[in-house]
Parts: sequence; structure tokens; C-alpha cells
Amino acid sequence: MLALKLFDNHNLVSTKTISRAQKLCVYRVDFDKISLLNCLYRPSIFGIDEIAVCLVEMEGCDTNKRTSMGDTPLAWAAGNGHDGVVKLLLGRHDIDPDKPGEAGQTPLLRAASNGHGGVVKILLGRDDVNPNEPNIYGRTPLWLAAFSGHEGVVKILLGRDDANPNEPDRHGQTPLWLATYSGHEGVVKMLLGRDDVNPNEPDRHGQTPLWLAAFNGHEGVVKTLLGRDDINPDMPNAEGQTPLWWAARKGHEGVVEMLLERDDVNPNKPDQYGETPLLWASCGGNETMVRLLLGRGDIDPDMPNSQGQTPLLLATKGCHEGVISLLQPPTSATHSPA
Repeated sequence: MLALKLFDNHNLVSTKTISRAQKLCVYRVDFDKISLLNCLYRPSIFGIDEIAVCLVEMEGCDTNKRTSMGDTPLAWAAGNGHDGVVKLLLGRHDIDPDKPGEAGQTPLLRAASNGHGGVVKILLGRDDVNPNEPNIYGRTPLWLAAFSGHEGVVKILLGRDDANPNEPDRHGQTPLWLATYSGHEGVVKMLLGRDDVNPNEPDRHGQTPLWLAAFNGHEGVVKTLLGRDDINPDMPNAEGQTPLWWAARKGHEGVVEMLLERDDVNPNKPDQYGETPLLWASCGGNETMVRLLLGRGDIDPDMPNSQGQTPLLLATKGCHEGVISLLQPPTSATHSPA
């Protein structure tokens, strides 16, 4: 039995604990050769405090060494939200609570990514845990929590004076960028509550948080962002495509309505190929979208793209009769002489 092989005195653990340890062995194990470290990572993963207590007190147990799975026992326990095992391991005087494992994932990164607020609080109670330590992709604990929408963890991290809420990853994507992309309205509101978060910060492709929210049709997030006085609602990406451009192309009517209410949104702004929101809506035969765009008094219904194609021409090519009737100017009635 695993427990009897681990301990000289089987009375150290209960029969129930021994039974639980046996069930963890889903494949054949040579217990005479198994290492103390590889034994420890199992209770760290599954949160079996009784076994972990005995193991960490045994001579030769190096809790900072990575297992064959690529991470330390503390990282496994943190990633699975086992508060008890985490506290136990942190009680070791020689523990390294910030040691990265596979892909540079620290225990804090693993806990934040999986939304384990209790473990995050425990780790941040240590002076030797860096709240901004990124993985190999430049993603911080706050970045990962924002991406997954873990509002509790985001709140804990933002409560730290030394946590950087505007830190981008290697692609230039900030925590706010990820929260808007995923439509996590609660996280977006928390991040925008910070004075040091730039709502217009683009990634390396020029895509801003508002651009992403409009692209994905997240109306609540768009409304929240447009409520900021410092928001730029017409900022294009690297290809010249604005939030309105993409919202119109993808048919997000609610987002288009909100953007068209802004005087600082240009409905005629083309991308690098000269294609406007109206041109794309006309080409796709979206009558509702065409009607919305034509409702702006400053819309140019005849603006061509770089190839000289107008919205009406593309609607005609696509046989979109409803759109054609909206784009064609009304004809004056003619009367034959009496």
C-alpha cells in the first residue's frame, strides 16, 4: 500500500487517508522506487492535508524541486485551490513561494488563472511573492484573472498598491484589453475605476478595448467604455477599421446605435481600402444596418471604395433589393401634358 511505503509507522495516518491515497494510483507504480517528491505532488494536487503534513516533515523532502510534471508541489496546490496544503507548504522555512514552473507559471499565476481567491490572498500575504511576476508570455496574475473573468481575484489584486493594472503581455494586450475581448463587464468596470488604466491602449495591431468590444458585440462593455470622458470612440486599428466599421460589418445593431449617437464618430470613415461601414452593410444585404447608417444626416451614401465601387453598385451586384431601394434616391413623379 502507498501509505505504508511512505511512512515507517502506518499509525501516522488514518485508515481513511490510506484508502484515499490508494485511489490516487490510477496506473501501476513501483512503490520501492517512487520518490518522496513525486509522492508529495499527489496530495498537493488533490488537497489531502493529512498525507502532505507527514511528507513535508520527512527528511529529504525538497518542496522547491519540480516534479516530473514540470511544477512544484506548491504550484500544484495553488492551481487547484487547496488552501490547507498551500498554508502547510508555505510553513516550510526553505520554501520558495514564487518559483516558476512550466511556461514560467508561478503558484500565484496558477491560483489567479483558476480563480482561487483564497489561495491568492494567502500568497499575497508574503513579502517574497511578486504580484506582477509574468509567465513566459508576459502575462501577469491580473492579466490571467481578467481574461477568465474572475472578479474576486481581480478585486484582490487591484487592492495591492504595487499591482500594475496596465501591464501588457508580449502582444501588447492589457488586462482591460482581455476583459473587453471576453465581455467581462464586471472586470471592465473594476479596471476602469483605476486612474492608471488607459481605456484607449491598443495592442500591437492597433486594436483598442472599445474596438474589441464592438467587434464582438458586447453591448454592456461598449456602453461602459463610452461612458468614459477620455475614450476615443473612432480610433481605428492598423488597417484603418474603426469600432463602427466592424460593428456594422458584423451586424451588431445595438453597438452601431450607440456609436452613431456620438458626434465624434465619423460614419464615413473608410479603412485602408476605402471601404466604409455603409459599403460593407450594403454588400452584405443588411437592410437594418443600412437603414441605421442612413439615419445619420452626415452619411455619404455614394462614397466609393478604392476600386470605384459604391454601396449601391455592390448592393445591385448582390441582388439585395431591399438595400437597393434604401440607397436609390426617390424619383420625382412625372405627368403627361393634358
